[in-house]
Amino acid sequence: MSDSIVYTRDGALARLTFNRPASLNAMGFEMGTRWRDLAREIAADATVGAVILDAAGPAFCAGGDVVEMATSGASGADVTAAAHTIHEGIRAFVESDKPVVAVVHGAVAGGGLGLMLAADYIIAGERARFVSKYANIGLTPDLSVSTLLPAAIGQTRALRMLLDDLTIDAATALDWGLVTEVAADPAARGEEIARFWLTGATAAFGQAKRLVRAGARRSFADNLDDEARTIGAAFDTPDARARVAAFAAASVRPPAHPDARPAAPKETP
Repeated sequence: MSDSIVYTRDGALARLTFNRPASLNAMGFEMGTRWRDLAREIAADATVGAVILDAAGPAFCAGGDVVEMATSGASGADVTAAAHTIHEGIRAFVESDKPVVAVVHGAVAGGGLGLMLAADYIIAGERARFVSKYANIGLTPDLSVSTLLPAAIGQTRALRMLLDDLTIDAATALDWGLVTEVAADPAARGEEIARFWLTGATAAFGQAKRLVRAGARRSFADNLDDEARTIGAAFDTPDARARVAAFAAASVRPPAHPDARPAAPKETP
């Protein structure tokens, strides 16, 4: 079994760790297949309640493995096929009901931006850096960057990152909405967020994520219909029934006695 991505489980928590540190976790052909297969497996696994996406070594992900493309004799058709494979994994996470937190450090470049944005909650280290670099090597956006990047930071800023040789730091990424938080210890914070999802109404977190992600692809009417069906289905689950009952019990106040009268105002001396 390949160790280019390490998959571990701790109860309902699944963890995927990019594990090609010598290549800055650039995603090669074999790694892309493993990414797709693991993403599909996790998305289909009802026992998974939350996912952490992180990386070994000095960088989160340098995008596609350009060195492998250049030295393997790959054709454009091979690169297209590999992109389709990786895209299937991104779709599996984005369209699933599993909330995903990405723990990001070091460099995030090119397609690494798209892999990061497949997560729903992104925690960056204070020294993280984000850059496109596609045009520098004569290539074009892939791995969902042309869609998820403008969705996160807006078209103007996305175009600036893609059309200028611009590197942004963690503080700018937070200001632009590219990441959710910046933390001194992103790994610990990522663990905290994932555990919070697992100790709360896990299904509700997952469905909230799914509704928001799906909303960008559908009509307003379809979104409203999905919202209505989803909240009804959630209301019928034992977990929601118990939580709603507890909320209602805590909110109920005893009725005022029918003979009770408002206190008379105090006289002003």
